[in-house]
Amino acid sequence: MDDEKPITEQAMETITSAVEATKEAAVTAVQKVKKAAKKVAKKVTPKKAAKKKAAKKSSKKAAKKSSKKAAKKPAKKATKKSAKKAAKKATRKAAKSKKKAKKAKR
Repeated sequence: MDDEKPITEQAMETITSAVEATKEAAVTAVQKVKKAAKKVAKKVTPKKAAKKKAAKKSSKKAAKKSSKKAAKKPAKKATKKSAKKAAKKATRKAAKSKKKAKKAKR
């Protein structure tokens, strides 16, 4: 330290230089953190977007499947009903034809 300058002035200069150094260090630290955060964001956001897309796709697929199933159920029921009706009609016709044959024999 200089002997020519008063102690208070020397102390003020030392404090000022320390503050400036601290400020610069803080600024560089903030810049580094921002840079790192951007890198992380770049890595994370595509994954999030992909997950959202996949979720949308799966929900669409599920909706499609359920609608298909819903459409199939009435169709299946209708075919079963028609088959039952046809079977009933066939048995009734067979019974009628038997009765007619019996009557014809008399």
